[in-house]
Amino acid sequence: MITQRFQLYIERTDRAKNMARFYALSIEPNLFGEACLTRRWGRIGTSGQILIHHFEREKDAVVLFLELLRQKRSRGYGTVLKDKPLNG
Repeated sequence: MITQRFQLYIERTDRAKNMARFYALSIEPNLFGEACLTRRWGRIGTSGQILIHHFEREKDAVVLFLELLRQKRSRGYGTVLKDKPLNG
């Protein structure tokens, strides 16, 4: 059983190299209550590729989640801050 859902979306862009990539991670339960770590990645603006890992224990999914986040941060991926209009 999942006690808390985890979600992350990060991007890496470099105009000089024509690079615009995204990487998304989430931990959610499947229909049987197992923890599933879903990884999505690809070029920004595309649906990208998907890989799903199934775990019996939520802790194992969180460990992989944090390891993947560490790897992506070391390669230059970062969170995206989008400006929101104050009045609509």
